[in-house]
Order: sequence, then C-alpha cells, then structure tokens
Amino acid sequence: MEHALQGLWVGDAAQIERRFNMNKDEMEGKKKNVKGRIKEAVGTVTGNKNLESEGAGERADGAAQEQVGKAKRKVGEAIEDFGKKLKR
Repeated sequence: MEHALQGLWVGDAAQIERRFNMNKDEMEGKKKNVKGRIKEAVGTVTGNKNLESEGAGERADGAAQEQVGKAKRKVGEAIEDFGKKLKR
C-alpha cells in the first residue's frame, strides 16, 4: 500500500495544499460538469436527444469554467510565489 501511494504526496507542503484548494470557478465548473454528465447519460438511456444534448453542452461549459478557474488559481499561485521570493 505504501508503494502505491508513494507518488501521491510528491512536493512540499505548499504544493500539497494547492492540490486540494479550488476556487469558486473550479468548484462550480466541476458541479456543472457532473450535472451535465448525468443529464447526458439519462438522455442517452431514455433516448431523449434534447436532454442528451443539453447535458453535453452543460458538461462542456462546466469543463471550460473549471479550466478558467485553474488558470486563475495558477496565476494567483505564481504571484504568491514571486512575492515570497522577493521577501527572501
């Protein structure tokens, strides 16, 4: 078990903390993505093309919002790291 988890916690404490911190856009994007996947699956199973299409669109919107959130977080982290380096 230890060997299987070995690569999971690579990095310093700040990097580990960042892996679990998400901003609002990331959380909302994940939520939309999951909701869209569910709608898409229900639409596929029931043969409801409108629901399937709506789900696919919602999934894509969620994925895009999540990526925007990740980009914002990365920029914020880079600024934070730069500030820490300036203080040294």
